[in-house]
Parts: sequence; C-alpha cells; structure tokens
Amino acid sequence: MNGLFLHKELAAGRWYTFTLFEQLGNIGSEVSRARRAQSKDEQRFQNAIDRALELFDLTLSDLRWRGRLKEIGRAREVFCDAVYGGKEYGSSLSDLERYFDHFALAIRR
Repeated sequence: MNGLFLHKELAAGRWYTFTLFEQLGNIGSEVSRARRAQSKDEQRFQNAIDRALELFDLTLSDLRWRGRLKEIGRAREVFCDAVYGGKEYGSSLSDLERYFDHFALAIRR
C-alpha cells in the first residue's frame, strides 16, 4: 500500500507521531512550494499540490484530531480553491502561506 504514497515513510506511520502543529507546519511547507512555483514551473506546482493534498489527507485520517476534522477539511477545501484561482472563497496561496506560517513558528517556540 505504501507504493501509492508520495510521502512513503510518513504514510507508513511516522506522520502519526507528529503533533497537529507539526503536521500543519509540514502542509504549510508544501503550500509555500506551490506558491513559489505557481505561474513559473507547472510540474513543480503540481507536485507541491499533490504532496500538500496527501499530507492533508494523512492529517484527516489521524484519529487524534477527530474534534478538528471540520477545520482541517475546510483548510484543505480553501487550499483547493486557492490552487484553482480562488473563485469560491477568494483565497490565495499567499494567504494560506501566512496562515500555515503560524504553525511553523509555534513549533519553533
């Protein structure tokens, strides 16, 4: 089953050892990569999108966050909106990058 994942080691169980902030910070890294590649390098842009969605899905499958699934799912939805031009929510990858940066900063403290 691990052959289907981009993040094979994380999908094999390591992801579930991370705190919620660590998981969201890692998602934020992919959001940043997507923003930097947007309109510059289509393949890198798509790869970052794929990795971010995989990490979102791994986070949504983490049973520890049952009470946060609506919030995490909404962040995934807004990410998809930003990727496709922000037509539904007016979202952008820059906005999401700022949102996820807070989690990365919290980890460092």
